[in-house]
Amino acid sequence: MIAFDEKAFYDRIGAINGWDFRSVRSVTEGAAWDYGAKVTELCRPADVLLDIGTGGGEALLPLAAAVRLAIGIDRSPGMIEVARRHAARSSACHVRYACMDAEELMFPDGLFDAVICRHAPFHAGEVARVLTEGGVFVTQQVSERDKWNVKEAFGRGQAYGEPNGTLMGRCAEQLKEAGFTEVHCEEYDAVEYMREAEDLLFLLKHTPIIPCFGEVEGDAERFERFVAANRTERGIQTNSARFLIIARR
Repeated sequence: MIAFDEKAFYDRIGAINGWDFRSVRSVTEGAAWDYGAKVTELCRPADVLLDIGTGGGEALLPLAAAVRLAIGIDRSPGMIEVARRHAARSSACHVRYACMDAEELMFPDGLFDAVICRHAPFHAGEVARVLTEGGVFVTQQVSERDKWNVKEAFGRGQAYGEPNGTLMGRCAEQLKEAGFTEVHCEEYDAVEYMREAEDLLFLLKHTPIIPCFGEVEGDAERFERFVAANRTERGIQTNSARFLIIARR
């Protein structure tokens, strides 16, 4: 098996694409919430917001109108370059980006009213430190069961073999240990249809769902077999599994 260098992967993809999957044509049925709507609901117009693992800023820019100042950070310089280009083309003048590691946030204590994190690692202690008293943290993460039939078809994958709920439980426990008094968790496992094979192909090439996709002998044949076996009238069927944590400091 080829060794998977996650950091190098994100740096390479970040410089090419940011974290933008709007070109992927898919339909999800049964999602229990909308991440952007959840964040907007919890933010106030005077808030200062931090987005950890902002990628190319695709999720942050639409949320910026809900707050006074939005700051996005990412550990990948390539991601931040893409995010700044996106911001320059938008009308949002109160969005800033910085290259920074989530484990060492270069901000003073209590600067942010809200901290968010979508599909990226975070450090619970650092989140607690930079939040105001009573501030809110919102994170949506990918569950172990996500794209389960794809992982089974390839015999490998992100968190493949780990019991479902492991990551959610670990994140919730870390937040409680960091001093968050209210920690609310929920999850969903929704049906997802990729319109065509090229949509699934783009997703697999630009995410770590199947580490080293295309570099392992037999991947092309596995992909073709999966598409043939899971094609329906709605598209190529798989699943989207997510969990959401809302925590108050």
